[in-house]
Amino acid sequence: MWKRKAPFQGRELYYYDTNKGFEAEKLAARLYRMLREELEKSGKRRVLFLCIGTDRSTGDSLGPLIGYQLGKSGLKHMQVLGTLSRPVHAMNLEETMYAVRCSCRDCLIVAVDASVGMSSHVGCITLGRGALKPGLGVSKELQAVGDLFITGIVGGWGSGDPLMLQSVRLHTVMRLAECICESVCLVEKLWESVALV
Repeated sequence: MWKRKAPFQGRELYYYDTNKGFEAEKLAARLYRMLREELEKSGKRRVLFLCIGTDRSTGDSLGPLIGYQLGKSGLKHMQVLGTLSRPVHAMNLEETMYAVRCSCRDCLIVAVDASVGMSSHVGCITLGRGALKPGLGVSKELQAVGDLFITGIVGGWGSGDPLMLQSVRLHTVMRLAECICESVCLVEKLWESVALV
């Protein structure tokens, strides 16, 4: 894990490399602390994981895969939106966010999505505070969403070509999804052990 400030937004950004020695406990511990801090600060009571992406593109399927796996894991303290059967993507993000604002006002939103970055960062997970801008890596203009964000870096940036996501290896996406889900499930166990929710 390493930390850096994102220069263009001046916020904390933590990296967890799934290629070498990934420890789900480290990501889970930081996510747990950030969730507690944000819940206290905002006065919100519930957590919603908003998993963004589509299963029609390998590189963009990270969000729905995570949503699917989290849905099967039987989380009690966190809700999940965006799965393989009901994905949240560019075409329905706006209406989904409208529904969330109407029915989940007391939810802290953790936006989860695939991202692109430097080729040396492919296979890394990022965790940070603030909103996530979905579609930025492939030149789409979508609304920013979330109070916290988790991304999995699936490919190198630079081209801005959505077709690049079609050539991402499923192995990379699955490894990222499994690591993120393992960490989120550990957060659930931490919550149960301290009865925070």
